[in-house]
Amino acid sequence: MLDVEDWAEIRRLRRAEGMAISEIARVMGVARNTVKAALVAEGPPRYQRAPRGLLVDEFEPRIRELLAACPTMPATVIAERIGWPYSIRTLSGRVAQLRPLYLPADPAGRTSYEPGEIAQCDFWFPDIVVPVGFGHVRTAKQLPVLTMVTGYSRWSSAVLVPSRGAPDLYAGWWQLLEQLGAVPRVLVWDGEGAVGRWRRRQPELTAECHAFRGTLGAKVIICKPADPEAKGLVERFHDYLETSFLPGRSFASPADFNSQLQQWLTRANTRQHRVLGCRPADRLEADRAAMLTLPPVAPVVGWRSSQRLARDHYVRLDGNDYSVHPSAIGRRIEVTADLHRIRVWCDGRLVADHDRVWAKHQTIHDPEHLAAARTMRRQRLEVVRPSAETEVETRCLADYDALLGIDGGVA
Repeated sequence: MLDVEDWAEIRRLRRAEGMAISEIARVMGVARNTVKAALVAEGPPRYQRAPRGLLVDEFEPRIRELLAACPTMPATVIAERIGWPYSIRTLSGRVAQLRPLYLPADPAGRTSYEPGEIAQCDFWFPDIVVPVGFGHVRTAKQLPVLTMVTGYSRWSSAVLVPSRGAPDLYAGWWQLLEQLGAVPRVLVWDGEGAVGRWRRRQPELTAECHAFRGTLGAKVIICKPADPEAKGLVERFHDYLETSFLPGRSFASPADFNSQLQQWLTRANTRQHRVLGCRPADRLEADRAAMLTLPPVAPVVGWRSSQRLARDHYVRLDGNDYSVHPSAIGRRIEVTADLHRIRVWCDGRLVADHDRVWAKHQTIHDPEHLAAARTMRRQRLEVVRPSAETEVETRCLADYDALLGIDGGVA
């Protein structure tokens, strides 16, 4: 079975590189029919690999001690010192991973970017407190700002999202790409949990990230740990936000924050950039022309779930309960949500549509749903309980006396 990573790479080679099917089959080492199936598939194949540890893990503290004493010590010498009883290849891989942590710093040179080549993404956590309704407020760690900067034009974009979870991250990421109007060929991230991480000397993307990048036809790169220079563009953008956007501002709601942020970005992208010697807006068209086009079918992002609606006709999403029309009780419903709205569908019919609440532990009612529930409860009672107008026969007490053999004339 084709895994998610190969599926995503096949789609990238076709969309981004324009390679023929036969050439992709040769490069990937698969059959042409497999390539064709991957290109016409509506979604990524499901693949899950159970994590497992390595034998070298228990030797790592001693390896670190030896490297701290002598960072250039060969792996064969380390194997002798620690009494390594297994294959030297396994140990060499871990030593190569740990050795750079103990070597002197390696200064980086200046990097240049080609049009359409790259964009750097990250989360910014501004030191703010934002009211989110119902008397609640959220701090920076609870309300992150998703940011993106293109390499060639330095075009900057950002949006406040409800959480760092995968549904909100990819919904916000897709919103930024739609605003840009194109897809950079390479997207760079730090070790964000919902995107990927470095493991065993190589980057490991999540299944959600493979599905997202496969739909876009782009490549996602995860920066190595302790390497902030790899995404210096977006880090400098965060400093710019801290010093130029944030001071002296207050925000009435998340929508107000995003409104002020978009107005500021419009001005910021038309200001003279010292390194470029021009404005980001002056380079944007050339940058966008070299990028990939937006996919004809949008990637599946946001919250999605399926369940059977209980008698308590509410659904829970991100800590809040939202009412659903009681006509869907006992039936299968589909719950979808983005950064702004939550919708519930039943057999293709919209049975709930609410503004998404960014506060926590709230119950959101639709007056129409409550009125329909009251009406349905009354109708139910009329069926299971007879009305007051129903005539009930009254039995004569003498009949009971006769059945029990009691003479009615005796006191």
